[in-house]
Amino acid sequence: MLSHFQFSTVIIIWTLTFAALLVLLVVILGRDRAKLYPLFTFSICVVAFRLLVTRILYGKLSALALTWLFTALALLAALAGILVAVEMARRAFSSASSRTRTIGAILVLIVAVAVLIYWGPWPSWQTIIASGATAHLRLTQLIAQRGDMLASLLAIEVGILALLFGRRYSAGLRSHTFQIIVGLFVAAVSQLSVRAIWQLTAAKAVIHTQADYEKIIAYQGKLNNANNIVYIVVLIWWIVCLWNDEPTSALASITDPAVPVLGEGTEELEG
Repeated sequence: MLSHFQFSTVIIIWTLTFAALLVLLVVILGRDRAKLYPLFTFSICVVAFRLLVTRILYGKLSALALTWLFTALALLAALAGILVAVEMARRAFSSASSRTRTIGAILVLIVAVAVLIYWGPWPSWQTIIASGATAHLRLTQLIAQRGDMLASLLAIEVGILALLFGRRYSAGLRSHTFQIIVGLFVAAVSQLSVRAIWQLTAAKAVIHTQADYEKIIAYQGKLNNANNIVYIVVLIWWIVCLWNDEPTSALASITDPAVPVLGEGTEELEG
């Protein structure tokens, strides 16, 4: 009965996540947000495609082929996550000087890489440079995992900077850029928290019997389900925010272009 309930929970969460991703894509395309956030749109497509392929092909390919496929999709998703963090940072601080953006990007990258290096465990150097199909697969999995962590770290840093300095530059609290960054920040914090909790739990776990093993695996499933539920909430947040126009956009849409806004066109009138 317990295993059936867990299976049902996974199916429900998968269905809600995929449905939310599709609705979000409809909103992005229907409200013409894709041209403003092309990399964010691409990342949502990657997540949806990865979710669909994982469900359809699971158990229908050999174990090795399935592992390579999942690893390749994870690598693509990690790359998309990094690109989204860069896109959001550029839009959030577009009005900053080139010098400020360059220095900020370097500092953000240094902090993220430092945390990534410190966050263990890392395999031995002999394992990393080992030859053979299995060794290459493990190296690709490591790159995908660390790339995903790097994307999460960058999202958290961009979120903190946008909260502190966004209004000073181009990311007001009610802008779509800031709202997307908030979602990325929450999803990244949830994902890294689950990863940290699992690592601490696995390091302290003492397994003597099959029951102990099943208990810790069930705990891992609960952590993953909690993380997935947070992501569904983030998707709903993006759907609502991107459906609504930004305050400035709404004002521009109802303003007659023939009538200058107060403070604009003064030079022409005075001339």
